Amino acid sequence: MLYGRSTELAALEDLVARARGGRSGALVLRGEAGIGKTALLNRAAESASASGTRVLRVTGVEPESDLAFGGLVQLLWPVQDRLDALPEPQADALRAVLGAGRTRTQDRFLTGLAVLTLLADLAEQEPLLCLVDDAQWLDQATAEALLFAGRRLAAEQVAMVFATREEGFAAPGLTELRPSRLDTGDAVRLLADMGLPPALRDQVIAESAGNPLALIEFGAARRDDPGKFTPVTVADRVLSSYRAQIARLPEKTRLALLVAAAEGRGDLPLQMKAARTLGVGLEDLEDAERADLIQVTESTVAFRHPLIGTAAYQGAVLARRIAVHQALADAADDPDCRARHLPLATTSPDNAVADELVAAADRAADRSAYAAASLLHQQVARLTPDRRAQVRRLTDAAALALNAGHAGQAEDLAEQAERSTDEPEDLARLAPVRAAVMFELGNQREAARLLLRQTPSADPEWGRGMLRTGATYSWFAGDADLVREAARRLASLGEADPMVEGMAYLVDDDYARGLPLLERAVVVGPDGGDAARTRALRSAILVGDDATAMELAAAEVASCRAQGLIGALPQALHVLAERQVLAGAHRDAEASVAEAVEIARDTGLRQRAAWLNGVPARIAAIEGDEQRCRSLTQDVPDVGRVAGESALSLLELAQGDYEAALGRLEAAIGPGPHRHTAMAMAAVADQVEAAIRLGQQERAERPMLAFEAWAQAGSQPWARAVVHRCRALVDGREEDYVRAVRLHEQGRRPFERARTELLYGEWLRRARRRSEARASLRSALEIFERLRAVPWAERARAELRAAGDATTVAKATAENVLDRLTPQELQVVRLAAGGNSSREIAAQLFLSRRTVEHHLYKAYPKLGVGSRRELARLNLT
Repeated sequence: MLYGRSTELAALEDLVARARGGRSGALVLRGEAGIGKTALLNRAAESASASGTRVLRVTGVEPESDLAFGGLVQLLWPVQDRLDALPEPQADALRAVLGAGRTRTQDRFLTGLAVLTLLADLAEQEPLLCLVDDAQWLDQATAEALLFAGRRLAAEQVAMVFATREEGFAAPGLTELRPSRLDTGDAVRLLADMGLPPALRDQVIAESAGNPLALIEFGAARRDDPGKFTPVTVADRVLSSYRAQIARLPEKTRLALLVAAAEGRGDLPLQMKAARTLGVGLEDLEDAERADLIQVTESTVAFRHPLIGTAAYQGAVLARRIAVHQALADAADDPDCRARHLPLATTSPDNAVADELVAAADRAADRSAYAAASLLHQQVARLTPDRRAQVRRLTDAAALALNAGHAGQAEDLAEQAERSTDEPEDLARLAPVRAAVMFELGNQREAARLLLRQTPSADPEWGRGMLRTGATYSWFAGDADLVREAARRLASLGEADPMVEGMAYLVDDDYARGLPLLERAVVVGPDGGDAARTRALRSAILVGDDATAMELAAAEVASCRAQGLIGALPQALHVLAERQVLAGAHRDAEASVAEAVEIARDTGLRQRAAWLNGVPARIAAIEGDEQRCRSLTQDVPDVGRVAGESALSLLELAQGDYEAALGRLEAAIGPGPHRHTAMAMAAVADQVEAAIRLGQQERAERPMLAFEAWAQAGSQPWARAVVHRCRALVDGREEDYVRAVRLHEQGRRPFERARTELLYGEWLRRARRRSEARASLRSALEIFERLRAVPWAERARAELRAAGDATTVAKATAENVLDRLTPQELQVVRLAAGGNSSREIAAQLFLSRRTVEHHLYKAYPKLGVGSRRELARLNLT
């Protein structure tokens, strides 16, 4: 009987019932030790099993909290025969986790995706309930994988419940339920069921403070010894009660319990193998089993409550604990299990032990368990006698912590390593890690300076990579001097890098030499390796080559999807979304951003999630949604400042607040490399228009001349078109408008084309050429309506009215059926219309097949279709 738990039981039953109905979900039970979380999980398991729901369980074990994927092995071992049904990269990732494969996992979140897919596949046979107890003791790799899956549950018939203590398991984004303490009435009924006399109940209730486990343990103790005194706090009282019970057991039984507590996983054969070397055997567990401290089966030993294991371990002296861990290490057949016990059995530096731990760290890293690998390298550093070798291990630990997404821990480890050495070579090897941490924490300039400062001490090949990274960090930091220095150093090493060299020319306003170099990097990149393709994409963005940037970004997104590189996907989607906005594909851009934001949040990339806001802010500015635009630009980090400020200035320009728009752009596009990017150069057109509207031609001339030089040095039609538009605004010559319109026909920026046609139409109307004006204005209006650019469409209508067109004025903005879809529905619909199966779509979008079909089911009535065949006939552009 569970007393006082009707609310909690109802929530769990509702979660399982919704999952059975096709609405998956995850829940966190959070509370202090003994509050009844395990009892609630047990009841949920019983109820689910009775209703035909399959139950998978895993319990975090404190001694295993640093064993890579130990929890996931426990959870998935019963269903490992289903791995062959998964997409190959996902199957390989789980085979590596389960020890059945040696493929290196490139992305730490691929395992979480594989878990989601596997659970969804299992749920197609019968609804599934996953129960995770003592989640605060899960190893980091398991916790990340299960949380990634839990946050992305949708329509798979899967329910997931995590039970955890107050601290040690952060699960942002999941609903939390906190079991309450028992009130006096429920406490009285519980103690009465235990047979505790009424005279003792009030004292036990007061001591227990409503904690169910404390009520049970204190009640039993007082029933057996009414005069027994207990310590002050509830936690200490419970532990003291267990220690007292253990202390009354025979010495060999206490030792057998210590072996079980130190081993942690409940592996009875391993425990007995180690115990025999210490002179104890299975028979020595009998007294503990009779005392109801443990439960023993043919293959496992389980403590009735985790605090009993804690009491057994903490109550033993250090020498005895060391001996037990050594016995377990010697008895282990699994090298990772042995590596877990060896550090706890070793009190002084030992090269042989350190070598075993390095091998274990490499295996953990191969499975993307970077947090576990980092911890192992920290242990290696402690056990390594050579000081420089210690520094190398701490450096490795810091790099792995950064890969695990723990920038703060990586920074601490890097600083620890730096304090331990003054060797130039060691500091150079450490620099990329420290710089990456600085960049992640928003200090791009110091990151660049560190790399450039340490390059002379690095191996030449290593140093070239540091200089390339340093140049990129410098560009983002807006430090022209550092960009020049990185380029000069690369040249001195005989490294011809057109991207870095081109950036160095750009910061000196030498567009004639800089842009051709960047365009060369664009051409040679696709035929090179991953690094060359990345540089090609960056270069294409810098020169404003929309077509190539779109192609490369789409290929990068496809590659991330195919390989399951979830951690790299938000950046690739961000670049793609920016190109989609320029191409006028606003709904596609919003879908890309929505997916990128969701993944960034799931993977802890908070700065990237904020940076992404610049894309929908630009769309909101074009559409005239002031509230949304200003809200989205509030938290854009410094690295995305130009994007945020240019969106706000565009909004203000459309509203006629020319002084605000001009002042904002003059402040945002000031000195530094940022003013040379394609995004900043494109914003110059807004700067010019605002200045001309204010009648301040002198504030338009200087930025226009720079933009003109930039555009003429490159080969992008859209840029030259916008230059001619700016010239037309400043000089008032019709031939510039005509050239601009012709060049726009070769470009890929419909919004800029419409703005040019609007301005040209205004010019024609003022010149009393009303018929020609109407043609230009109608073309502009058509594009603005398609883009839902409300303020610009209204301006075009007003001009048409003034030009004598009475038929177009009343036309409402045409609805696009795709606007009825959510971003994820749009992605699913496009892929389905292209002939992809639900399973193929699920693999590409990191969803389950059932969730894909759920989105299709919701999208069909919105689009007025009833099947994939009808969907394929729609125009979804």
